[in-house]
Amino acid sequence: MPDAIHKLAGEPNGPVVSATREAEPRIVYWHRDLPPIEAEPLAEHTVEANSSRVAGTIAHRDELWDRCYRELMASAEARLGQEVARLGGHYAHVYDESVSPKHDDAAGEAWLHGCFTYMLYRRKQ
Repeated sequence: MPDAIHKLAGEPNGPVVSATREAEPRIVYWHRDLPPIEAEPLAEHTVEANSSRVAGTIAHRDELWDRCYRELMASAEARLGQEVARLGGHYAHVYDESVSPKHDDAAGEAWLHGCFTYMLYRRKQ
């Protein structure tokens, strides 16, 4: 089956294109986007993730902030998928997130750190 192409707008050098297989089941649902209605809630969990580190500071530097934010969200999505599998669930509904800049003055680096609270769901048996 061909890949479905999704474009993310707002890129300074043109849109980022990511390919996803239409046949792959969706695991992570963000905020107002809800998992299937027949899914059963199991428990609330929290996962943390980081972007890669960049030189200097990301405060008031939109391009670096945007890049770090995209990396953070990709990292969070991957971590959520791992946790859903590890905990024996099928879906994660992220309903709260906190993103903050971090910095290491000694190394002259900055990055974004995120904390994501989600409800773990499983398919109805």
